[in-house]
Amino acid sequence: MVQLPGSVGVVKPQTLHFAQPLRLTSGASIADYMLMYETYGELNAARSNAVLICHALNASHHVAGLHAEDATGAGWWDNMVGPGKPVDTNRFFVVGVNNLGSCFGSTGPMSPDPATGKPYGARFPVVTVEDWVDAQARLADALGIVQWAAVMGGSLGGMQALSWTLRYPHRLRHCVAIASTPKLSAQNIAFNDVARTAIRSDPDFHGGDYYAHGVVPKRGLSVARMIGHITYLSSEDMAEKFGRLLRTQDYAFGYDVEFEVESYLRYQGDKFSEYFDANTYLLITRALDYFDPAKDFGGDLTAALARARARFLIVSFTTDWRFPPVRSREIVEALVAHDRDVTYAEIDAPHGHDAFLLDDVRYHHLVAAYFDLIHAEQNQTQVAAPPVAPQVQQGAPAESPRRAEAA
Repeated sequence: MVQLPGSVGVVKPQTLHFAQPLRLTSGASIADYMLMYETYGELNAARSNAVLICHALNASHHVAGLHAEDATGAGWWDNMVGPGKPVDTNRFFVVGVNNLGSCFGSTGPMSPDPATGKPYGARFPVVTVEDWVDAQARLADALGIVQWAAVMGGSLGGMQALSWTLRYPHRLRHCVAIASTPKLSAQNIAFNDVARTAIRSDPDFHGGDYYAHGVVPKRGLSVARMIGHITYLSSEDMAEKFGRLLRTQDYAFGYDVEFEVESYLRYQGDKFSEYFDANTYLLITRALDYFDPAKDFGGDLTAALARARARFLIVSFTTDWRFPPVRSREIVEALVAHDRDVTYAEIDAPHGHDAFLLDDVRYHHLVAAYFDLIHAEQNQTQVAAPPVAPQVQQGAPAESPRRAEAA
């Protein structure tokens, strides 16, 4: 068994069933769904030390530790969450949840539709960041957590953390949004559309019902991953890792893999197509596209964030060209306009968007210091647990899967 320093150890995922229909932003609803989650650390008597970790596009509930059945794959944020780590599980009760529509244990397109007994496939409803947050609020109720000490996430996870401050402003004390954005740029939406087109154009896609045909649209999914992966890395990082290195001594004057960067991207795409679901990729990238809390406020982000009551840590990375620092500063400026308590850091790191997943001493020290403050504060906070989990305000909410790489 692999032993990781400072790890929470072997973790067994848990599932919760929700019979009550969840009304979605689209107007559709979903009932009889499951959410898979993991917990690390202990919930204190006051229930004031709970931290929710929201995952990015192709990650899952497996945030930290090792799988119970396959103790080889560390959680996607194991360098951030664990004993003595920035989010210290000796102090905090950390919850990682897999979102609706994912392919890592929660109900999604691969799951059987109760109405037919067959996989939902293309019939699974389109979900949004707000829908995920409503489902997470129901999970919090089931766990007896009235208020989170913090909701934290990177990239798409940061969007969920931000959405928590707007949909349930009194149910979290701190929002930690890293390498995130208040909405996608036209360029980002374009990247997502090209990725989805690659999947939908694969002959094995079959309109999203490829399960019935016993095939997987691997070619399209692999290309989608290659497109996405390029955007997660900075030009500097790719140049340092690969430059223009050839796999052979000279050009082959053909169209097969010749450059090392080509080999790397093909490998990443092929590996991804082995464990991720194509319909899930479509769903999650569309949820990314739709996220725009300012939409109902005439595009005014300052007006949209007026509802937020949490304290904020916003972090960006200089070489992140997918969600550049200017987008984080938009959030900061809108919050400052309402005199909200905001800590902002712009970290000079060479790794592009993926920097939020990597080891950087300055970045980790910053997060650790912020959670030190949360810990000091939480000891003075008394949040009584409800005798019976309340109903979530609506519109107003196995087995261990394979490890997913976060992005």
